[in-house]
Amino acid sequence: MLIILSPSKTIDTNTTSNFKTFSLPHYINESKILVDTIKKLNTSQLSKLMSISPKLAQQTFDRFQFWNKSHVLSNSKQAILSFKGEVYTGLESTSFSEEDLLYSQEHLIIISGLYGILQPLDLLQPYRLEIATKLSIRDYTDLYSFWEVKITKQINRILKATNNSTIINLASNEYFKSINVKKLNANIITPIFKDDKNGTYKIVSIYAKKARGQMSRYIIKNTIDNIDELKLFNEDGYYYNADLSNSANLIFTR
Repeated sequence: MLIILSPSKTIDTNTTSNFKTFSLPHYINESKILVDTIKKLNTSQLSKLMSISPKLAQQTFDRFQFWNKSHVLSNSKQAILSFKGEVYTGLESTSFSEEDLLYSQEHLIIISGLYGILQPLDLLQPYRLEIATKLSIRDYTDLYSFWEVKITKQINRILKATNNSTIINLASNEYFKSINVKKLNANIITPIFKDDKNGTYKIVSIYAKKARGQMSRYIIKNTIDNIDELKLFNEDGYYYNADLSNSANLIFTR
């Protein structure tokens, strides 16, 4: 199984880690093209482009000014240990053993607006760039058109190299649509988490995000490699609901 996650807006590369094994982003040259484009924008332009406050625009401006292509442990950190937010609270990767982290390298990927695609041990530097940002780059009108072919090709390479044939889509719609699914050489399964609200099951974003991280953790910690085992996931009261599920969408309710 290959898990696909979204990134988070919050990134922390300042906390130290004793885990020193790392890899480098596959599309670092493309990332530099994006950074060089963004560096030409001032804080007001960034604020408008990303629909963020002047304070966040200043932080984003500063981060891109300091970003450089050379990624080493002194200025970067492994992606799986850097992202924060609800998904990564559920993933709880800081408690992973070395074996867990190495397993995740072959069974998890993170879609990124800046890096395109990240494997867990790929180094990253702090940034803010959502995949839906309407940034024009050369002949590309936005980040979706810039990344789609590249992301799709790299996922197929990873699937082949790691002998994975099933994708567990735990990414948001915003990020998953950056992939050309028709070109993927894999069966795609999408787990969906719903809560009972006055007798009706609904997706509650903050809970669903955490559950995606928890399911990713469940797969990694237990080396899950088949759908029947995946259906046994029961964190935080969620359980597999066969009546609402189908072959492509596994519904977990509570």
